[in-house]
Amino acid sequence: MKARVFVTLKNGVLDPQGKAIGHALNGLGFASVGDVRQGKVIDLELSETDAAKAKETVKAMCEKLLANTVIEKYEIELK
Repeated sequence: MKARVFVTLKNGVLDPQGKAIGHALNGLGFASVGDVRQGKVIDLELSETDAAKAKETVKAMCEKLLANTVIEKYEIELK
């Protein structure tokens, strides 16, 4: 089973990299771009076949290592 984890900063947490990306896009002529938030995507290959167990395992991974839950939120997608 495959899992994809999307990690982004929580609302209200300053995102200087997102601001820099937005500024650069505006400078390149993409004037319609407003606020930009950046994040990361983590793809995992799991040997687990039970979706519920896989989701719990990935959640534990996020809580312990993959996301800084003080300032980041995450979403899990199973495939």
